[in-house]
Amino acid sequence: MALNSNHTFEDLEEIKCSIVEKNCIQERVDFLKQILEFNNFKVVVAPSPPPKVTAVPEPDAEVILLPETFTVGVTNLSFSPTKAIYNRELKTSSGNSVTPNYWKQLKKDSNDEIWYWKK
Repeated sequence: MALNSNHTFEDLEEIKCSIVEKNCIQERVDFLKQILEFNNFKVVVAPSPPPKVTAVPEPDAEVILLPETFTVGVTNLSFSPTKAIYNRELKTSSGNSVTPNYWKQLKKDSNDEIWYWKK
């Protein structure tokens, strides 16, 4: 167990991993995997467990199918996504630093000329 809840570890595919993100859809997994592999991390992706169901559905109720989600981790146990992003330790394929907005996929480009505290 990590010292704080922001830096967690789990066994994914029987490999001890530092968790990058949980419950990701496939497009998000592809995005994270591209960034992390470019930065020389070994990425492990495993299906997330299905959500726990507390109520028994009625026979006439409409069934809602949830999208398949995944857990993304890296084998480097000292990796912390928060630390890596805000310390600008991760790079994009274009050579820019990964910014918080780029990591969250809010912006297509990583504008690393402006630090996050100066916005």
